[in-house]
Amino acid sequence: MLKQMQIGKNGITQNFIESLKHQFNNANNVKISVLSSFSRDKKEIQKAKDEILEKLGKNFTAKIIGFTIALKKWRKDVRE
Repeated sequence: MLKQMQIGKNGITQNFIESLKHQFNNANNVKISVLSSFSRDKKEIQKAKDEILEKLGKNFTAKIIGFTIALKKWRKDVRE
């Protein structure tokens, strides 16, 4: 099952991360749409992706597709 979220002008807050962790209780994949109020700069989106992965932990990977960050949860650590 795929869940969807959005990053807006508030950016990546603690509340956003908690909500994201809650989404992964029911799904292995989450798509995060990056709204124009957050950024339209590819480097900023890359920084946001890195920050999200850092806060979530090692069982997650992500890739950027346009203005969307696709997150995947793995059962085992995949980033070492």
